[in-house]
Amino acid sequence: MADRDFPPDVHPDSGCRVPLVKRKDIGVPEAQALYDHHMAPHSKSLAGLWGPGGIKLHSPKLALASQSIGKYLRWEAGIAEPIRELAILVTARCHDSRFEWAAHEPEGLRVGLSQEAIDVVKHRRPTDGLPEEYAVIVALGREMFDDRYVKPETFAAATRVFGAQQLVDIVSLMGLYAGTAALLCAYDIQLQDGPQAELPVP
Repeated sequence: MADRDFPPDVHPDSGCRVPLVKRKDIGVPEAQALYDHHMAPHSKSLAGLWGPGGIKLHSPKLALASQSIGKYLRWEAGIAEPIRELAILVTARCHDSRFEWAAHEPEGLRVGLSQEAIDVVKHRRPTDGLPEEYAVIVALGREMFDDRYVKPETFAAATRVFGAQQLVDIVSLMGLYAGTAALLCAYDIQLQDGPQAELPVP
């Protein structure tokens, strides 16, 4: 990483504006275990410590609380994997979050989300031709984050397709990743080395 050119306030070890936290400096044992989880070769974390997980460990109790919510929303809420990744990608696109996009486009493809659906989101195309559940997620995200108002007909369609409980979980998932996009923006996270799924941004 040291041979890359980083902005002057970005630490090469973390790719962001704070250095990587050292395990010995984490004063909460449960958060030390979370550190180990991020470092594990088969961790479900897509970015390891180079990303939001590493940043949040500077506030160990926040890291633990965030991990608990994220675990529920991503793995335990019963959201179908392609829907989960589409919801995250719509959120990343609306916030121009290149880091989130680079992590979740390949994950979306891995779990069966179509390239067509991904490209509709990436290039802000109309949703014509997408399955209804995909089109509803895209419309919901665009209206929440771009328009700051969800139309009654969009909300009604989302409730009909997903049901009341799962819609709360999906919207909360999107809110979680909107918060992550804000964190990554504030800390000027840089993309990891190697080929990355590109997100066109201004």
